[in-house]
Amino acid sequence: MKRTHLFIVGLYLLSSCRAEEGLNFPTYDGKDRVVSLSEKNFKQVLKKYDLLCLYYHEPVSSDKVAQKQFQLKEIVLELVAQVLEHKAIGFVMVDAKKEAKLAKKLGFDEEGSLYILKGDRTIEFDGEFAADVLVEFLLDLIEDPVEIISSKLEVQAFERIEDQIKLIGFFKSEDSEYYKAFEEAAEHFQPYIKFFATFDKGVAKKLSLKMNEVDFYEPFMDEPIAIPNKPYTEEELVEFVKEHQRPTLRRLRPEEMFETWEDDLNGIHIVAFAEKSDPDGYEFLEILKQVARDNTDNPDLSILWIDPDDFPLLVAYWEKTFKIDLFRPQIGVVNVTDADSVWMEIPDDDDLPTAEELEDWIEDVLSGKINTEDDDNEDEGEDDDDDDDDNSDEEDDSDDDNDE
Repeated sequence: MKRTHLFIVGLYLLSSCRAEEGLNFPTYDGKDRVVSLSEKNFKQVLKKYDLLCLYYHEPVSSDKVAQKQFQLKEIVLELVAQVLEHKAIGFVMVDAKKEAKLAKKLGFDEEGSLYILKGDRTIEFDGEFAADVLVEFLLDLIEDPVEIISSKLEVQAFERIEDQIKLIGFFKSEDSEYYKAFEEAAEHFQPYIKFFATFDKGVAKKLSLKMNEVDFYEPFMDEPIAIPNKPYTEEELVEFVKEHQRPTLRRLRPEEMFETWEDDLNGIHIVAFAEKSDPDGYEFLEILKQVARDNTDNPDLSILWIDPDDFPLLVAYWEKTFKIDLFRPQIGVVNVTDADSVWMEIPDDDDLPTAEELEDWIEDVLSGKINTEDDDNEDEGEDDDDDDDDNSDEEDDSDDDNDE
């Protein structure tokens, strides 16, 4: 598959293969960079770094499996700390039992979580606990919350971002009070949602932006939404983004996969698997985009697109759990409580559903005509049939005995 995880624990950490200069993958050098945080050293550590990454964990038990799992996470953090040693980022661990008072003070309530302190903000990392994902996440977090666009090439790069929510505003200058409100709003969503701004009239004209106006781009949509009632306060911008934070079609991303999965609609997700690098997957994704564009005003519809290339370690698990082949495009409805699922019948890759057929199937899901509970009832029915067959066999044996 296209995407490869550069720091897969096990294979990657234990590798001792030599490489040519310029492609030397970092391996853990054995130096301890992750420290234990306590009330005593908290202020001192906090002053030392621009960004503080805290792993809040339960007390390490005597169970060998639990100990190894903890050690693996510790090694991931040590490797990330080593890679980012030249940045002003600190890495600490907080024991939930030993430092219960400190955890309460910091607002930590979920053991096994990773939190990042940046200024007066606390950001919970809800992504894959892998070194490459964490490095990318933290590097994005130390950047400025707003990226400035000032040339035609940068406009082209901006326009090519289609699988994420993005906002762009046109302001007089960095000293504008309305730009400052935009910048402060961006900090609430960094690094998950991209905020852009321009002070260039030519760029604003190309993007059809008026002074102090902000456009909101939903993923995969052709046209943006101009946020009404400009100019805006920080609170108004934050409120608008939160109200529109669940797109009609969204991509599951490693850096926010758990947060996205928890954002279900009535306990279910409509999930579509498609490899963008595969011709059939690309075609299916284009059909999904068309369905999303035609139904963007439906608040009850949110399709979760998963590219298996982004999650190579989960492919076997998904295939086993959902009983599907992920080397072919798939779409189904998944119950987030028990992972029960029902999948649309797609005969083969050469006979993908049309946008109209997909819309009809989705309408049946939203109306409840297709649901995972029906699948449970069918399974129960099959079990009852099996029991009836067993009882019938017993009755037949009993009759034979009586005849004798």
